[in-house]
Amino acid sequence: MRKRNRFFIVLIVVAMCFFFLYPTIQWYFFVPRDEQTLAQGSREQIRDYARRTAGQDMEKLIAAARDAEALPEGMDFLLAQAKKAYKDINKEFPETWDAVAVLKVFSRSEVQSLIETHYRERILKLKRLQQHAVQLGLDLSGGLSIVLQGDMATLDEKFQEQYERSPTASERDIVFLQTLEVLNSRIDRFGLTEPVIRRQGADQIYVEVPGAQDPERIRSIVMGAGGLTFQIVDEEATAAFESYRREHPAFLPNDDGTLPASGIVPDDILVFGIYKKDRYGLDEWTGYAAVKKEVGLDGSHVRSATIERDSRTSEPGVVFQLDAEGGDIFYEFTGANIRKPLAIVLDNHIKSIATINGAIRDSVRLSGGSLDMDEANNIAVVLRTAALPVKLDVVNQQSIGPSLGADTITRGLYALLGGLAAVLIFMLLYYRSAGINAIIAQILNIYFMFSILSAFNFTLTLPSIAGFILTIGMAVDTSVIIFERMKEELRLGKGRKAAVDAGFDKAFWAIMDSNITTFIAALFLSQLGTGPIQGFAVSLSIGIFSSVFTGLFVSRLIFDFGTDVFGSEKLTVSWITNVKTAAERTGRAK
Repeated sequence: MRKRNRFFIVLIVVAMCFFFLYPTIQWYFFVPRDEQTLAQGSREQIRDYARRTAGQDMEKLIAAARDAEALPEGMDFLLAQAKKAYKDINKEFPETWDAVAVLKVFSRSEVQSLIETHYRERILKLKRLQQHAVQLGLDLSGGLSIVLQGDMATLDEKFQEQYERSPTASERDIVFLQTLEVLNSRIDRFGLTEPVIRRQGADQIYVEVPGAQDPERIRSIVMGAGGLTFQIVDEEATAAFESYRREHPAFLPNDDGTLPASGIVPDDILVFGIYKKDRYGLDEWTGYAAVKKEVGLDGSHVRSATIERDSRTSEPGVVFQLDAEGGDIFYEFTGANIRKPLAIVLDNHIKSIATINGAIRDSVRLSGGSLDMDEANNIAVVLRTAALPVKLDVVNQQSIGPSLGADTITRGLYALLGGLAAVLIFMLLYYRSAGINAIIAQILNIYFMFSILSAFNFTLTLPSIAGFILTIGMAVDTSVIIFERMKEELRLGKGRKAAVDAGFDKAFWAIMDSNITTFIAALFLSQLGTGPIQGFAVSLSIGIFSSVFTGLFVSRLIFDFGTDVFGSEKLTVSWITNVKTAAERTGRAK
């Protein structure tokens, strides 16, 4: 292959690697720590932050408009929206673009929505950036890993009680899928960074929560029985809360439904957010509702939930069955609250509100209103998975604090950089100018490896760093084999170009044999191993490809570039061995 083509290939690879590595560089070096914390939270926490901050900014904007002042600091983004709105309604631009000018063209709710959208999009953009950066494993970022064992004996007992038989293999799979769904819903709600929840074997579940600060709290979430309740909606209290919030946009209820200030609603009232599933399958806040503290029924009495269409109207509905005790409780409760709205509350989030049309005992149907098939599915899932379908026991739990993770990162980086520096110094001292070639190849090797990690969104762990350090040694071995072959050719009296060509050609298969056998071993480790072993194998595999490319392709290009472009005839590959090219010998003879 011509040198020009090889040069362009290397440039293209370097440019592509920079494209893949750029999110990692931007995330870890240019995004402030406080914004990283916001982006690493759950989408629900991001919504809460955007709404709260928008409410605070709205109060500042109203105060600025009242005093005829300029836009508050950090709200200049509203000017572009305001100018567009003025153009759309053919209204003359004001002389001064201040807070009054903005509020003249928008209603307060529209302005607050624009502010909230601004904050939400900014944080979600950072969240997407973080997802494309190299991820840090638990041993580097800190966090919690739990292995849960399903109690299959209890599951068999439940099936014997309800169906007088043991569950089939497909029914066991369905139960575990529902359990995974419950765990994912619970854990992600608490602002944890992209939790990993997967089935492990036939009856185990592996949960990995990076960045978890409170292991006991996370464990209680995982092992909890669920928080599904049925409570009556108080419409008067709801109206009173909404009236107060219109005057105080930044005022929000606490997570447990209580209010920061008293006297707004009666003491026996809780205020919860109403959430609907959006088109991405995430809970979307749509408003607030005040409910009675008294719980009419809890989710432990729900035996099953299915979706059925009305035989006359074909409208979808959710039908759920209660056990005998729950039927008696619900019959008395619904009979005393006919024509009142009933809220289905899961973990302090209102998932649906329906009107009680009559006393209900053991079979309940929710239908009508805005209930479509998607919403019916969502409610059915909530009812089915309020409590864990199968009892889980913790068989293994490991917790790593953030300080330990930071210390591990520091030591890992010192080991990686120290090993790299030692190798490069040795290559430079021993192989002289050829060592510079090896140094460039090694730096590009590290650059390519981290780029591949970022491109495929792999997780960087301590074993991965160990794999990279091993790869550095293997890459140096590639250079050593090539340089020693070159020295042999120079001893035979060959010139620079002939020695370089022969050195790479004769070293090629020795290098390929060693790397192929190592890659086969890494491939088996990645397939058969788990956890740290798999991380080590993946990083080693990446390093093999990268080191072969830099050692055989990039390094050869550098030598050829020196020969053909700079016209160099001298090739120095050692301080110790007295090796001279044919040109040098001829020159001395003269």
